[in-house]
Amino acid sequence: MDILQQFLDTTGFANMTWGNAGMILIGLVFISLAIIKDYEPLLLVPIGFGILIGNIPTTADMALGVYDVGGIVVEEGQLLTERLDEGGNAIPDGGSAETVGERVKYNPGSVLSYIYFGVSQGIFPPLIFLGIGAMTDFSTMLSNPKLVLLGAAAQMGIFLTLIGALYLGFRPDQAGAIGIIGGADGPTAIFLASKLAPNLLGAIAIAAYSYMALVPVIQPPIMKLLTTREERLIHMKPPRHVSRREKIIFPIAAFLICTMIAPGSIVLIGMLFLGNLLKESTVTERLANSARTAMIDIVTILLGFSVGASTDASRFLTRDSLMIFGLGALSFAIATASGVLFAKFMNLFLTHKINPLVGAAGVSAVPDSARVVQMVGQKEDPHNFLLMHAMAPNVAGVIGSAVAAGVLWSVLGN
Repeated sequence: MDILQQFLDTTGFANMTWGNAGMILIGLVFISLAIIKDYEPLLLVPIGFGILIGNIPTTADMALGVYDVGGIVVEEGQLLTERLDEGGNAIPDGGSAETVGERVKYNPGSVLSYIYFGVSQGIFPPLIFLGIGAMTDFSTMLSNPKLVLLGAAAQMGIFLTLIGALYLGFRPDQAGAIGIIGGADGPTAIFLASKLAPNLLGAIAIAAYSYMALVPVIQPPIMKLLTTREERLIHMKPPRHVSRREKIIFPIAAFLICTMIAPGSIVLIGMLFLGNLLKESTVTERLANSARTAMIDIVTILLGFSVGASTDASRFLTRDSLMIFGLGALSFAIATASGVLFAKFMNLFLTHKINPLVGAAGVSAVPDSARVVQMVGQKEDPHNFLLMHAMAPNVAGVIGSAVAAGVLWSVLGN
């Protein structure tokens, strides 16, 4: 009977909390939205299943969760990650665990903690950017450079949300990490949060990816509210042909310009434009194909799964997390509205008008926000094809959010 009681005490049923049950329900909702509504299934399925795994209660002495990290055990219950001297004191400039003697034991940590290392240390986001670069065609942006301004205008959501987070009492570094949700770029949000606010990483990542998945729900009402039917019916000139030379020069020149402005964006921007150069040079097709298929698929699975697994209810269901979700929704709405309104402003000075719907694609959710522009435009006129035009501010938004992240890291990371 004692053995049976011990077994029952170790089951998930015995240790389940209302918070865990609520998070499991959220995970099931994510999976349902992905399968039934086709909302970003490549993200929501691994994130949703990760949420299920992260909220199955385990006993304290079993290293199974994301937060069960390895390190040096000095005494019972004391875990240090620093290297130690012979007296067991942490030394910042080197040393080895072997010098401490018999008193020290290495705790290897859990498998999930090693997978999550790619998130917590900002390793996965640059690899995602490499794959995005190898998939992205900047031709439409190069053929009509003024549309880049719409991608820049949509970044307004980042900085207004930063101000809102400061008003709610978050530290400046935390506010910067929260604000980047407005760029609607999950990898960028994870990368910046890992540098500025690691304790908020789970909430920021889930918020960013949740709103990316809900692009078809959030954006259309804002787009219709801010435009007239006449504006939505505007037809734009077809994009001009862009030469191969322009496509090859662009990633090199753009990398140098962006990183000179914001050195903090070197990793993200560098990987983005490296992937694009692999694609456009046409001499490294094998590498480009690997980056945009097998590699990005593997990293997406690991990133989504480990982010979901980090949402343990005891750490995730907090007041800060709820405020982050509220600010995330606000930032996404502001970014969408800023792009649409700036397109209307540009039309005051242009002979060939821009369809203001295209401005909504300035957020970095590639290519979903561009598809939403196409969908809303074709509801008004089935013969109005806006997808290629919308891709210009869409890819510009990816660059803009990465540069904004670099600026915030440079300014707030000290």
